[in-house]
Amino acid sequence: MTVFVTGGSGLIGSFLIPALLGQGYSVKASYRGQVPQVAGQVQWLEGDVLDPVFLRGALKDVAYVFHCAGLVSYAPQDRELLKQVNIEGVANIVNACLEHGHIKLCHVSSIAAIGRPKGVKVLSEKDKWDIAEEHSAYASSKYFGELEVWRGVAEGLKAVVVNPSVILGPADWHRSSTQLFKYVYNENPFYTEGGANFVDVRDVVEAMLQLTFSDISGEKFILNAEQLSYKEFFEAVAHSFGKKAPGFKVPPALAEVVWRLEHVRTWFTGGRPLITKDTARITGKQHFFSNDKVRKATGISFRPVYDSLEWVCRELKTTAQSN
Repeated sequence: MTVFVTGGSGLIGSFLIPALLGQGYSVKASYRGQVPQVAGQVQWLEGDVLDPVFLRGALKDVAYVFHCAGLVSYAPQDRELLKQVNIEGVANIVNACLEHGHIKLCHVSSIAAIGRPKGVKVLSEKDKWDIAEEHSAYASSKYFGELEVWRGVAEGLKAVVVNPSVILGPADWHRSSTQLFKYVYNENPFYTEGGANFVDVRDVVEAMLQLTFSDISGEKFILNAEQLSYKEFFEAVAHSFGKKAPGFKVPPALAEVVWRLEHVRTWFTGGRPLITKDTARITGKQHFFSNDKVRKATGISFRPVYDSLEWVCRELKTTAQSN
């Protein structure tokens, strides 16, 4: 049985593909740039989710699609690209799956697409998105991407959606959430108040496999282990790396000043901002995302975040030393 994975070179894809091969599936996977180095026999296809013709050909003889490709960015200059990749790209995947008629889709969304009613501290899949609220361009792109999946379900597509929190795993630390580890490794001195929800990439993959190869369809599932403050996160990573933890807390008022200065700097230089309005304001929010639904559906037990942090740091140190 053949499976197609988009974003095969990303963090999730790099762990999902070996797991699929280990279960005996034939794997086709898309990539951009260099062919990823993954052990096992994979049919690599260079292509883009914005290319409907490529997708129609890639999905020939495929039974399952894991759509892991996506763009994570809070930079103002990426607003249009977010719409293209995270909305139009999903629409293209859904249309290609519907065209073939027998495919089940697993779409990787984000907790950013979960509604956040005022006064609610523990959020679940039932919390509705309020379109009247202010949302980041990234969060909006993931929410409207999900709507494309539900449109496909209404047209007969079998599909599940997963909404992971910040995914922890050893990967290129110039990309995505792994940049947080590089920030600590370089002994940067600042941290903000607030915190984030985290989940191990291995648990994300396990949940995706169980949900996709089940009879469940038309449902979404939050994938989250624990919530840590940024101070707790940075201190744990610094300890594992043997580095000095960030010790200077940036108050919210100062963060508001910094993102404005960064906006001006990047307007003149054309560079990318180190902090944006969205990232400055997201750091101050405190929500826990409940994993009750996926635990009841699959029986999965999420790894403790501190164990995941030790594993990631150990793997990243090994990679850094070998380079």
